[in-house]
Amino acid sequence: MKKRLSIMLCACLLLTAAACGGGGTLESDENGSAQPEKKPNGAASPSENEPEQTSEGTASGRNVLVAYFSLTGEQYEVGVIEKGNTEIVAELIADATGADTFKIESTEAYPTTYDGLLDASRKEETDPPEIVGTVENMDDYDTIFLGYPIWWGDTPTIVKVFLQSYDFSGKTILPFCTHAGSGLAGTDRTISGLCPDSTVGEGLAVRGSTAQNDRESAKKSVTEWLSDNGYAS
Repeated sequence: MKKRLSIMLCACLLLTAAACGGGGTLESDENGSAQPEKKPNGAASPSENEPEQTSEGTASGRNVLVAYFSLTGEQYEVGVIEKGNTEIVAELIADATGADTFKIESTEAYPTTYDGLLDASRKEETDPPEIVGTVENMDDYDTIFLGYPIWWGDTPTIVKVFLQSYDFSGKTILPFCTHAGSGLAGTDRTISGLCPDSTVGEGLAVRGSTAQNDRESAKKSVTEWLSDNGYAS
């Protein structure tokens, strides 16, 4: 059974132009067009965005957290969805490892239309979002599985805000993403640049349509990736 950890609200650090790397913020396909995930309705309230902890809170003797950004609604390739592509992969990882989870959410609602989200993602480059809640016990975690969709060939700005909000020195970050043909798109290098004193491991890229419509294949990819990183089932 999972129990919720307490949280506190904080205003996250604004990104500098160097930290953002000058890129946009939307999931891009092989042709460079943008396709994000997105959540309908309003922004999350503080009580809706708390880290969830397993009864063990460990995986293979390590304290592990799955932190991810994922949105629902109208999505590229998969139509209107009720569970985000990245969240599906995050749940597969958490189920396999027994890791705690933290969903990265903005204090402001994202648009519920695809075109609206394209515009919002551009705006975030100069007006970074604030995140609902914090991981109060981040120091306890040795390994962070970090999940996100590919936006504009990079990590979404809100994920960069998350990375700048904590000290990841000495921790291992294992990135995973959902995409529409771009793969990791070099986001592991983006993460390394934002967290130079951490170890960024080999990432996992799962096509959004696979996560949404072929979960057995997604699970197989997750299982193999976890095994490669020392998390044998």
